[in-house]
Amino acid sequence: MELVSDISLIRGEEELFDRTAHLFVAATDIACAADDLYTWALSRPSLTRQGERLVHDKRIRKLYRPGVLLNEQTAQHLHRLSGLGAQIRIGTEEINETILLDERVAIMAGDEGKAVRSYSVISRPELVQGILSLFETAWLASTTLETFDARFADIRMEAPQMLEFLTTGCKDEKAAKSLGMGVRTYQRRVSELLVALGVTSRLQVDARARELGLL
Repeated sequence: MELVSDISLIRGEEELFDRTAHLFVAATDIACAADDLYTWALSRPSLTRQGERLVHDKRIRKLYRPGVLLNEQTAQHLHRLSGLGAQIRIGTEEINETILLDERVAIMAGDEGKAVRSYSVISRPELVQGILSLFETAWLASTTLETFDARFADIRMEAPQMLEFLTTGCKDEKAAKSLGMGVRTYQRRVSELLVALGVTSRLQVDARARELGLL
């Protein structure tokens, strides 16, 4: 058995970017997979301009879950990045939150439930290639931002009211009537909303919506 030494465990985003900022600046090929825009510090609102500057003269690929499109501000941010040249796709399956730099370094986010999130910085070629293969599979199975958002617009407009109905226990019949749609249509939209939020039941909606800043 061979011990792997090309892995560094880093705690917290401040330390992560202190130690890897030079890699982002030097990289010409950046691939990112994340549940939302707040997984990585460079995507936080206070650092949006810095993240946008990285798009120029680089190949940027970003893969997100549908929940990023429920918020108008984050949706506009993604379209702005796309306009600057970044390739952005939306996937409905669970993804490992990962950044790949020039196919040589992989950064993987740890459990976000802990007080200080940890990150693994991996440079071992065999491991990086395996992670890259998983990313490419998820990328090919996803949908372009423009295509996905075109059919997502109605859900985004209805999301605030639907979230209110779901979190207050409003009956489907009453909610559907308030939105001017049939019960079956409403229930289908609720199912689509659950997918967008990345949850599997209505009981999880409140907590997840608060995590995304939708409530």
